[in-house]
Amino acid sequence: MSRFSGITDNPHDGRFNKKTGILLTNLGSPDAPTAAALRTYLREFLSDPRIVEIPRLLWMIILHGIILRVRPKRSAKLYKSIWTENGSPLTHITKQQRDKLDTLLKQQGYSETDVVMAMRYGNPSIEAGLKTLRNKGYTRIIVLPLYPQYSSPTVGSTFDAVANVLKKWRWVPELHFVSGYHKNPLYIESLANSISEDLNAHGVPQKLVFSYHGMPQLFLERGDPYYCLCMQTTRLVIEKLGLEKDQVISTFQSRFGKAQWLQPYTDATLEGFPEQGIKDIAIISPAFSADCLETLEELEAENREIFEHAGGEKYRYIPALNDRDDHINALIDVLKPML
Repeated sequence: MSRFSGITDNPHDGRFNKKTGILLTNLGSPDAPTAAALRTYLREFLSDPRIVEIPRLLWMIILHGIILRVRPKRSAKLYKSIWTENGSPLTHITKQQRDKLDTLLKQQGYSETDVVMAMRYGNPSIEAGLKTLRNKGYTRIIVLPLYPQYSSPTVGSTFDAVANVLKKWRWVPELHFVSGYHKNPLYIESLANSISEDLNAHGVPQKLVFSYHGMPQLFLERGDPYYCLCMQTTRLVIEKLGLEKDQVISTFQSRFGKAQWLQPYTDATLEGFPEQGIKDIAIISPAFSADCLETLEELEAENREIFEHAGGEKYRYIPALNDRDDHINALIDVLKPML
């Protein structure tokens, strides 16, 4: 018998209603900080045509013939340096965000709304998350990727993954998809609050660095709006804080390969600061909704070392928004028009 047999269009029939399920997604992490787990994770991640836009046959030869033979062991060491008793920081923090979001929604009257977590790569998968919502009877789903600034490799790829699952379903649910929230007033306020708290505790640095995840310059030239959205976020936060433009710089981190990426590069900028007399900085990464390898290892450790080795004296990383109350309230504000 079909799970939908006996369903009516009676609005009081609990088997068919407009309860809303929310799929909260992020990038994902390997299951363990081991070469084997990283090989599995990187195979899925780097096979995504939204991530690497070069001819598929050539890229598959490079990926399987070179990268997956070398990079997993190197990446495993980096993940091991940030791994905790709760596992991957990104996965654990996203769970905390899910739990708090679910609790606050119910406290605000959305009693029939459930929040389910999923990852674009790794576990729990987007397919598993969507199936969980279907099994709970949700015929209306909001997908909220935790990327404030839209980009094709993040939000676009998440849409692909959702569509690839739903196109196999007999009954496709009513779907709402959040493509970004880079200028949501409460998101901007949350960023400004986190920066203000740091400045009040540690003083105003010579330079405040907004370090966004990088992407190939070619993506921008082909129409990806990510760069422009990052610049808008920086401008809005500066205005909120009342800072002068010359106190702040936006940079881009985590470049991979030999192609030209969005500039200025974070590492090169930090390396050049001391010779300009800039030896006291604070750095934040607004594109990351949760602390992860790129913030805890790359910014906290690797880039700190670059700056200090070049003669920098004071370096502090301002954590991602994670499960701050004002951040979760910003996410609710993003969702409210669709609830």
